[in-house]
Amino acid sequence: MSDFPAAGDAIPDIAMGTPDGGSVKPSDFAGKKLVLFFYPKDNTPGCTTEAKDFSALKGDFEAAGVELLGVSKDSAKKHQNFIAKHDLTTPLATDAEEGGLSDALGIWTEKQMYGKTYLGMVRSTYLVDAGGAIAQIWPKVKVKGHAEEVLAAAKTL
Repeated sequence: MSDFPAAGDAIPDIAMGTPDGGSVKPSDFAGKKLVLFFYPKDNTPGCTTEAKDFSALKGDFEAAGVELLGVSKDSAKKHQNFIAKHDLTTPLATDAEEGGLSDALGIWTEKQMYGKTYLGMVRSTYLVDAGGAIAQIWPKVKVKGHAEEVLAAAKTL
C-alpha cells in the first residue's frame, strides 16, 4: 500500500514557482478542472513534444473548462527559454528541489540510465476535478497521443 495520493484523494496543495518569479499551487484552480502534467526536463525530445502537444490543444482544454499546468524541476529561467524557443502557450511551473509536489505524489524518484542511478521525474499526468480531488492518473506516460487522451478524459469530468 502506498502513502502517495491516488484517484479520489485530494491533490496535495504545494506551491511551485512560475517563470515570472511568482508562485502557483493547485488550490489556485479551485472550482476549475486542472491537468497537471509532470515531465523530466525542458528542451529534451519527449518533453518538448509533450509540452507542444498540450499547447496545441490548449484551446480545446479551455473550451472544456480545463486549466493546464506543466511541471518539472527546471529553473524559472530554463522555463522562460523553453517557452520562448517552442512558442509554448501552456503555463509551466518549477517544482521545489526537495519536498515539492512531485515528491508528495511519489513521482520524483530513483531512475536508472546507462547503469547510473539518479533522482528524476517520472513522466506522469494528473487530472484534478473542480473540487481538488484527483480524478485520474496516467503514470509512466508515453508521449504520442497522450494530450489527446487526457483531453478526452477531461471532457467526461
